Amino acid sequence: MSQKNVRAPRLPDAPVEYDPRFMSQLLSILRLYFNQLDNAGPMAASTEQVNGKIVAALSFVRPDPTTPNTFIISLPTEADLSNLRVGDVYYDTTADNVLKVKV
Repeated sequence: MSQKNVRAPRLPDAPVEYDPRFMSQLLSILRLYFNQLDNAGPMAASTEQVNGKIVAALSFVRPDPTTPNTFIISLPTEADLSNLRVGDVYYDTTADNVLKVKV
């Protein structure tokens, strides 16, 4: 899953003639961009078994700045709905903290 805050870079204008430095710069920009897209970010998803049933488990965490090696669950709520993209998961606090997906 890609990072939500990654934006496509502005690519430099091509020179009239072939320039090895331009190609190197372009490839570096693209490499950085693709690395950002490939970064899983703060979301982790897994499958686990609970009472003999297979369930999917989502864990949205961020590091706790006050306690090293611990994490804080960080998930938007319905108050953030206007800022979410289609497919984003959020807590609906008006419905007993049910997880929902923006459609």
